[in-house]
Amino acid sequence: MTLSWKARRRWALFALVVALPLYIIVALNVVMLFERPPFLLELLIYVVLGLIWAFPLKRLFKGISQPDPDAPKE
Repeated sequence: MTLSWKARRRWALFALVVALPLYIIVALNVVMLFERPPFLLELLIYVVLGLIWAFPLKRLFKGISQPDPDAPKE
């Protein structure tokens, strides 16, 4: 089932405004589980966690900035 352009746009907004800040809080808590990891390990954790959220949502964000393809032509 594919989402309409309008639904994808709404879900993308939800992901950026609600889900991403929650994910950042979870990522910070994951790093806090370690006592104070070495700088390179901490950097690696942040880079990996920073990339992980984007891959599942890549299809959601694709084409959002384009005009609605299903809209009637003017």
